[in-house]
Amino acid sequence: MSACRSGPRRHTCTDRPRTTLAPAGPVRATHPSYVWSRPLSARRIDLHTHSTASDGTTEPGELVLQARLAGLDVVALTDHDTTSGWAPAAASRPEGLALVRGAEISCSRGGISLHLLAYLFDAEEPDLAARLAALVDSRVHRAERMVALLAADGAGVTWERVRQLAGGTVGRPHVAQALIEQGHVSTVSEAFTPEWIGTHGRYWVGKLELDVVEAVGLVVRAGGAAVFAHPAARRRGRTVTDDVITEMAAAGLAGLEVDHVDHDAQARADLRALAADLDLVTTGSSDYHGTNKTVQLAANLTPESSYEAIVERATGVPVLGP
Repeated sequence: MSACRSGPRRHTCTDRPRTTLAPAGPVRATHPSYVWSRPLSARRIDLHTHSTASDGTTEPGELVLQARLAGLDVVALTDHDTTSGWAPAAASRPEGLALVRGAEISCSRGGISLHLLAYLFDAEEPDLAARLAALVDSRVHRAERMVALLAADGAGVTWERVRQLAGGTVGRPHVAQALIEQGHVSTVSEAFTPEWIGTHGRYWVGKLELDVVEAVGLVVRAGGAAVFAHPAARRRGRTVTDDVITEMAAAGLAGLEVDHVDHDAQARADLRALAADLDLVTTGSSDYHGTNKTVQLAANLTPESSYEAIVERATGVPVLGP
C-alpha cells in the first residue's frame, strides 16, 4: 500500500525545556536540554544518509548527533556497500534518536546503474556479506585506476592523497576532492562530468554492480527490507522501466523512495501510483552526504506508516533506540 504526507513537518521550538534544542557547540547525548518530546505519529524520519564510511563528509558518530539537532527522531545510516559506520554511529547515538542500520547497494539492470537501500539486515549473513565485500573492493580498485589515468596525464592527483581524503572506503567523490585541491575543478559536481570522472567520461572507470533483482533477494534472505533508491532520478542518467520494478516487487521489494531531491512533482506522483499498484510502501529521504552535496538532513521525510511497515518486515537486526 502507499502512504504519504503532504510535506515535512517542521519542529517549532517553545520556551519549555522539554522541547529546546541543544546549545551550539559540542553535543553530548546527556546534555539536560537535549530532549525532544513528540507524539509517535509526528516522528520525523530520514531513511537515507551517508557518512565518511563511504562518500559522505560527516563522521558516523557526528552524523547521528547532527540528525538529532536537525529535529529527526529516526535516521538511517546507509553508506555505499558497507556497514563499517554502524558501530561508531551506535556508540554516539543520542538519547531519543532511533538508528536504523542499513546500506545502499550498488546494482544494475540492462547497463543502467541503480541503488538499492537495504535496512536492518544481518551484516554477518554469508552471501550478502561476501557480495558487499566484493563491491567495496571494486570501489577501491576503480578509484585507484582512475587516479592512475589522471596521473598519467599529469593531473597531479596521487593515490596516497586520495586515501587520506577518504579516511575510510575510497570512492569517486574522494578523487573529485583531489581534483579540487589541484585546481582542476571547483566542485564535486564539476568533477562528475565527461571531461573528468563522470559516467563514461575521460577518466571514468566502471565498477562491480549486482543485478538489482538478485540484490533484493539477498537482502530479504539476510532478514532485511529493501527499498529502491531514487528510481526516477533521470538527471543522473537512464532509469529502468516499471517492468523491472515489478520484477523487484516479486522478489520481495518493500518500497520505493519517492520523496527525494532528484524527483520532481510528476515523478513523485507517478511513483506513488506505481507503489499503490504493486502494494509497496513509499519513503522520503535526504540522501545526505555532508558537504559533498547541498542537500541537508531532513530535506525529505518518510511517513510513519511506511517506517513501521519496514521495521515490521525486517528480522535481521533491530532498530537501536526508541
